[in-house]
Amino acid sequence: MSREPDPEIHLLVIDDDDRIRSLLKKYLGREGFRVSTASNAAKARKLMKTLSFDLLVLDIMMPGETGLELTQSLRQETNLPILLLTAKGDASERIDGLRVGADDYLPKPFEPEELVLRILAILRRAHRVDLDGALLVFGDWKFNPATGGLQGADGRISLTDSEANLLRALAKTPGEPVSRLNLSKDTDAAERSVDVQMARLRRKIEVDPKNPRFLQTVRGAGYRLLARPEFAGDQDQPS
Repeated sequence: MSREPDPEIHLLVIDDDDRIRSLLKKYLGREGFRVSTASNAAKARKLMKTLSFDLLVLDIMMPGETGLELTQSLRQETNLPILLLTAKGDASERIDGLRVGADDYLPKPFEPEELVLRILAILRRAHRVDLDGALLVFGDWKFNPATGGLQGADGRISLTDSEANLLRALAKTPGEPVSRLNLSKDTDAAERSVDVQMARLRRKIEVDPKNPRFLQTVRGAGYRLLARPEFAGDQDQPS
């Protein structure tokens, strides 16, 4: 499901692979972003002289000036957020990317939905996007943090206050892990009860609670909700 388009969020996708550039422009455009593309660093620099961008999605392996070299160069003149696309399993590239100033990285191949979540996380940290008033969408579910309403394909599902509070706490930073300690503080619940509430939520939301798709455990970090925001306006909201 798409976000309400926001022309203020302008992305620049830089990749020498024509197919990847086309797919990312189409997908990110459906998600409500304004998207421009460039096939190499030189063309990206020309665009950046005439247009303003909120974030770069940048492939590391490019002919000529590489993504790492472009990142390092840009960091000398701007704090523009940069998300690097890296070769799968190449830890050295990812480490080098963070060292020269990238904000995050995503190994190839990746799920487009994860790319959107990482972009939104970076933009939130850079204060370029505000999730206030947004619904959280995951699969056939829509959650309204303001009311605690959860709507599925078959209608609204009943949540206890504790379950709604737990979902609200996770919805503050969709896609990012939240520790049990922080979840217990946000929900005014004992830390040991977070696991119990999570198990109950999974039984209501997940097709296979033992292998959750949306309410995931992040080893050593806590839990995360894999969801995307959908801003109110043209969609019915769960009350």
